[in-house]
Amino acid sequence: MAFSPEALQALRAKYGGENESVIHDGHFRAVARDVIDESGVRQAPYAGIPTLLDAPIRHIDWAAPDFGDLEAALLGVPMDLGISNRSGCRFGPRALRAIERIGPYNHVQRIAPTRALRVADIGDVPLSSRFSLEQSHADIEAAYRVLHAAGVIPVSAGGDHSITLPILRALGRHRPVALVHVDAHCDTGGPFDQSRFHHGGPFRQAVLDGVLDPIKTIQIGIRGSSEYLWEFSYDSGMTVIHAEEVCALGIPAIVRRAREVVGNAPVYVSFDIDGLDPAYAPGTGTPEAGGLTMREALALVRGLAGLDVIGGDLVEVSPAYDPSTLTAQAGAQILFEILTLVALAPRRGT
Repeated sequence: MAFSPEALQALRAKYGGENESVIHDGHFRAVARDVIDESGVRQAPYAGIPTLLDAPIRHIDWAAPDFGDLEAALLGVPMDLGISNRSGCRFGPRALRAIERIGPYNHVQRIAPTRALRVADIGDVPLSSRFSLEQSHADIEAAYRVLHAAGVIPVSAGGDHSITLPILRALGRHRPVALVHVDAHCDTGGPFDQSRFHHGGPFRQAVLDGVLDPIKTIQIGIRGSSEYLWEFSYDSGMTVIHAEEVCALGIPAIVRRAREVVGNAPVYVSFDIDGLDPAYAPGTGTPEAGGLTMREALALVRGLAGLDVIGGDLVEVSPAYDPSTLTAQAGAQILFEILTLVALAPRRGT
């Protein structure tokens, strides 16, 4: 069918002249109303104080924390004392805050999570020592216990993957939680150089602490030369999907499997940026060839919509190894997708 003069005239009447700024679709118009002011101006993405996902700032006095009516909190955990290879992801939260133009609208999920949720960037977890890993873990657990007690869902930017252990200790204190874990590594290893608390073992320790349900845990994207360290994943009943299986299975099948494993349980989503192939995320401490593409990762996380997501994190962005900021860009997008899962969780409004 040819594009007729009549069709052109109809489009000019609808979108031209006095109507050139009108958004006719009701859903899109509602989104735009939160982004574009009455004069037609929107805030420049490079202006103002940078925050995680451009969320509002809320300063917290951790000596007497007041989260107001927040439903969710974005926060940084700038600690990398658990790293076994290249350090530097203590700068991850700062790098993620500097990334502009992530959201506010999620076109796949048809929601603007920073508008749909009462959410703010509440800064970084207060750490009392930059040298003690054990003390840092204690500080993290204490902060997340306060958040959890206040009913605020945490979405966190790391930091190394050992930060997830104290977070799970706080969130799973009264009931072990389910886990969707995207990573190159299972992170269920034993002691590393005489330390149990490193980024290669948080999920082993979380199970042994009784805060993580291994039967309701799925680990996706696993690969590399450390496979001999992950027997705990198999022995405890975790579901492990290696990166080599992704093409054969396909993302839709993996999403179905993840949803089967988790079921209706409260679930935590933990995404190590090295789950992505280094082509998409070179700026990390332990890159492994053969990882997920960014498109696969986005489809995977988006496929979890509707699960009872009680929190999540994006960890291991080390900006010093990626001057292009590609890794931080990918990490911020994944963080945005996790926050979207929180906004779509079924418990909201019930």
